[in-house]
Amino acid sequence: MIKNLKRYWYFILPILLIILFLLNISLGSVQIPLSETLKVLSGITPEKPIWADIIVDFRLTKSFTCILAGGALALGGLLMQTLFRNPLAGPDVLGLSSGASLAVAIVVMTTGTGATLFSHSFTLAFAASIGCTFIFLLVLAIAHRVRDNISLLIIGLMIGAATSSIVSVLQFISKAEDQQYYLVWTFGSLSSLNWGEIQILSIAVFIGLVISIFSIKSLNAWLLGDNYAISMGIPLRKSRLVIIIGTSILTGAVTAFCGPIAFVGLAVPHLTRQLIDSTNHKILIPAVVIMGGIVMLFCDILTHFPGSDFVLPINAITALIGAPVVIWVILRSKKIRM
Repeated sequence: MIKNLKRYWYFILPILLIILFLLNISLGSVQIPLSETLKVLSGITPEKPIWADIIVDFRLTKSFTCILAGGALALGGLLMQTLFRNPLAGPDVLGLSSGASLAVAIVVMTTGTGATLFSHSFTLAFAASIGCTFIFLLVLAIAHRVRDNISLLIIGLMIGAATSSIVSVLQFISKAEDQQYYLVWTFGSLSSLNWGEIQILSIAVFIGLVISIFSIKSLNAWLLGDNYAISMGIPLRKSRLVIIIGTSILTGAVTAFCGPIAFVGLAVPHLTRQLIDSTNHKILIPAVVIMGGIVMLFCDILTHFPGSDFVLPINAITALIGAPVVIWVILRSKKIRM
């Protein structure tokens, strides 16, 4: 099976994505037959009109959010792992998610208006965007001065640690109900977006994808080190800034609208490399994007209890899936090839 997947991934992965997409739409607290779901997707009125509202206004938006968020985080993880040549680098390694978390924490835990803010999700998305933008500009300024990637990686990790410590102080001095609202946000959510917000997220993901595609030559050169990249005529500083911008757009958009979702960006690139056995980013980029959507849809399906309104946090499932994947990859390959 693995050998066939490596050879025919461009057929198998899209088919698997479509299957999980339809399965994700079909599952929920309200049982809707697959035949009725297909009717709604075809524009035909189902047996019960309310089913069309459930599918179009809730399940379709959630499924599209899964694909967009999973693909964006997976692609951001691939870019960071390639740039830093570090298998443990993820899309949040630059501290963007931590910046978004800090901004949301400041708004929620210092104003005491958590309930009001959570009824208007776009407000939290705006706050998270400001936090991401601030850290993004800070990282750009540092990247312009720091020449080597290792130093930039360490600085990114330190920025994340510093923002996390500030959040801890805010949690210590804030009210219990405000802490709870913030904690709920950190669990991540794929079901709170409307069609307007999905359009904004789609544009951001598209821009990040276009930047990644135009950086394929640079990414392939980065794999073999700075000296090889220079010999290939790659302007290191410009290339690094472009890759950072692409990752920041992908990670920032997802964090703003869905909250900080962990492990997808770290685990999916490794899983994809094992399945298709290639280091060429011309192949890796589309494969990673599709695999990210597949993993996120699968994780979202696992969050639901059939026939129940109870839904687990998406971060709990991504960690349960992502951690074993990383461990399996390390044990299987013994040394991860970058």
